[in-house]
Amino acid sequence: MQWTDDGLILGVRRHGETSVTLELFTREHGRHLGLVRGGRSKRLRPTLQPGNTVRATWRARLDDHLGAFVVEPLASRAGRLMERAEALHGVGHLAGLLRLLAERDPHAALYETAEIVADHLDDPEAAPALLVRLELAVLEELGFGLDLTACAATGETDDLAYVSPKSGRAVGREAGAPYAQRLFALPPFLLARGPNASPTPDDVAAGFALTGFFLNAHVWEPRGMKPPDARAALLASFAKRAV
Repeated sequence: MQWTDDGLILGVRRHGETSVTLELFTREHGRHLGLVRGGRSKRLRPTLQPGNTVRATWRARLDDHLGAFVVEPLASRAGRLMERAEALHGVGHLAGLLRLLAERDPHAALYETAEIVADHLDDPEAAPALLVRLELAVLEELGFGLDLTACAATGETDDLAYVSPKSGRAVGREAGAPYAQRLFALPPFLLARGPNASPTPDDVAAGFALTGFFLNAHVWEPRGMKPPDARAALLASFAKRAV
């Protein structure tokens, strides 16, 4: 068995004295593990860092074996990401989100989204909103996507301002006003229409509150998991910057 694909590095674990087990999120083959012989060498260590993207060739005798990777660098981001604690928390959270997906289950569109997020994790203006979008995308891939296209009560597509915690559907401003205390705010940057360019810190906080609720209700809690520490550290950092 053999294939070649591009992959975002999620994690690296020591394997024996000289090798590592590499965890990639690949474009066509999903989240995939493999052995990299000599992965602890001075030559390969800078490449095999979380947040980098590599071109990997995987070989195994049988499809269900761990197999082995041969890799070459495509995008070396780790060096600059290590310069910002916030970016490192972002790498950890990105990896944690992608680990919610079944191993070897392809998600090509999500791969493209993850690459964009990884490219901007050291951008304090862009990273928070991109991470909210990534959380929404992961919910969608897991089968728990939110419907933000039209008001659940009226069917109208304009002036959507809330999201129902029960249905995960958008609610218009007028229809939702009497129940606003029981609904989540829908920040405009999550809509296909409306002002998307520069979400405010409050918009980003509202986005994380929204996605966090549904991730906890549908994914973390049913799996006996707690919201990841990397996410909590990110939110604390974002909140501190917003003050």
